[in-house]
Amino acid sequence: MTVLGLSCFYHDAAAALVRDGVIVAAAQEERFTRIKHDPAFPTNAVGYCLREGGLEVADLDAVAFYDKPLLTFERLLETYLTYAPRGLKSFLQAMPVWLKQKLWTPDVIRDGLGGYDGPMVLSEHHRSHAASAFYASPFERAAVLTTDGVGEWATTSWGVGNGSGLDLRAEIHFPHSLGLLYSAFTTFCGFRVNSGEYKLMGLAPYGEPRYADAIREHLIDLRLDGSYRLHADAFTFPWGTRMTGRRFEELFDGPGRVPESPLTQREMDLARSVQVVVEDAVLAMARHVHAETGEPNLCLAGGVALNCVANGRLLREGPFERIWIQPAAGDAGGALGAALVATHEWAGLDRTVLEDDAMQGATLGPSWTNSQIQSALEAEGLPFDVLEDEAALVKRTAELLADAKTIGWFQGRAEFGPRALGARSILADPRDPAVQRRVNLQIKFRESFRPFAPSVLEDRAEEFFDLGGSGLGIGDWGNAHPTDGSRPDETPQPPTPNTQHPVSPYMLLVGPVRGSRVEGEGLDRLGHIESPVPAVTHVDGSARVQTVTRERNGIYYDLIKAFEAETAGPDGRGCPVLVNTSFNVRGEPIVHSPTDAARVFRRTHMDALVIGPFVVTKSMLPESEREPLSADEIEAVYGLD
Repeated sequence: MTVLGLSCFYHDAAAALVRDGVIVAAAQEERFTRIKHDPAFPTNAVGYCLREGGLEVADLDAVAFYDKPLLTFERLLETYLTYAPRGLKSFLQAMPVWLKQKLWTPDVIRDGLGGYDGPMVLSEHHRSHAASAFYASPFERAAVLTTDGVGEWATTSWGVGNGSGLDLRAEIHFPHSLGLLYSAFTTFCGFRVNSGEYKLMGLAPYGEPRYADAIREHLIDLRLDGSYRLHADAFTFPWGTRMTGRRFEELFDGPGRVPESPLTQREMDLARSVQVVVEDAVLAMARHVHAETGEPNLCLAGGVALNCVANGRLLREGPFERIWIQPAAGDAGGALGAALVATHEWAGLDRTVLEDDAMQGATLGPSWTNSQIQSALEAEGLPFDVLEDEAALVKRTAELLADAKTIGWFQGRAEFGPRALGARSILADPRDPAVQRRVNLQIKFRESFRPFAPSVLEDRAEEFFDLGGSGLGIGDWGNAHPTDGSRPDETPQPPTPNTQHPVSPYMLLVGPVRGSRVEGEGLDRLGHIESPVPAVTHVDGSARVQTVTRERNGIYYDLIKAFEAETAGPDGRGCPVLVNTSFNVRGEPIVHSPTDAARVFRRTHMDALVIGPFVVTKSMLPESEREPLSADEIEAVYGLD
């Protein structure tokens, strides 16, 4: 039974191939086209998935789509009629693409697949999210909670997964949306919707929650049963081309921030305030779902599940023993969810539950042969060393990292989802406090306030990061302690330690950095971080952690072990942590091809590129070619100085 799952036409188009319940391949279209969040039909991602599976379109047993377009169209029409005539401009902008393309999605898909005439399964949006979380999880049974902007009518749903079945029991409907609330503040603070939410989350620790009460009083009604309702009159997104209007300006001290203008304390406080409110809502929903289901395990998906700060708080304070979060929790993961719906619900195939999970470390994307990599480097005019012995390769790389060099790391299959997990990563020494600013401004060309994540050997993670208690195995999945019924602002009873290591394989949890201390206010706090690993310690003393094992991460684990050995002191213990950020520059997707990687290496202050068995350092280049983009070029291309 082979199913191709698709998501497209909104944002983050993707394709996924599932054979007999096993995930064969998954990729986002943006990686191929180099258009960030590309919504177009995923022609390239489909081609990759079919090649990886050794298939032609005619070999597919079914094609699954992650959304029901007619239900979405119904919601649009009802909403425009409700708010008429205010939504006329938005209506006129939306209708042409609906009448030309989206209403005919099944036909467009068949044409896009070259005339495919087999079965097609349309899964509702939140069922696709829920399926991507539960069917890929390590649980035989679990509660499931999905939260995002909107899909058809639903914005939040919950239910229970059991074996090969998924029972969704309740929904919250548009315009009441936790995801859209967060996106409204994202755009009000001058960032782009559907991409700037990460920035808002990263900005929040610089601020104070001084607007939180205003948000609770005027924007959202959080109810005891975990449900919520937005005060729709405070927003313009149901009918307008903008998400906020005059009411936001009245409540939050003036007009929204102009994009690329200087950040002020107001934006930091707004970010912190909405972050706190969203965390409260997620906790309330989770407690309700736990009370209704009695399940000890929880699966999360939907765009809000990428809010790793909320996830960390849910794990520490929430009622569930174990939590698993789909690493491709956004719309791209809907392609995978749709394929799993078709496999287990439409076709009725039994599900095999794996002890780790079904995501294979999320490395489900394309890989490149050594000959392809060599050809790309030669075409870009880059000299290189070749280290065919893997041990020699990781030792050379570890030596460079220990010598304060920043490395572009490109190995094996690419990750599926928004996080770089050690396959397409920029790596550095976390002990160097200058790394955070240097990598942000001279390599990533992005805002200096944004934090970096650590990758840490799983068996040493608890030495550096508090993911829920000493020896307590928790994370994207793992054991946490149920709370004792105390509220979030009360002190819960300490958990009973167990022998498991902290587990956070997909970088979707935030926890405190042990031994860290931060002083100052606002952006000044960035220069006053004391920590054993300052380059990955955010200004609230936290970090978004990825735990790494040999079984899950292969050569990336070997590299961190080699760095640990390279940095060992007299006691024989070195640093088991690396800075890990996605291999891209501002405004571009994570690198896809060796050519993409070579070009990012050339135009940034990156010191070395390690791609397959090939090592390129800036010192190998002629002196005239060692200089990356100038400050003026960076500002012209990326909007930063």
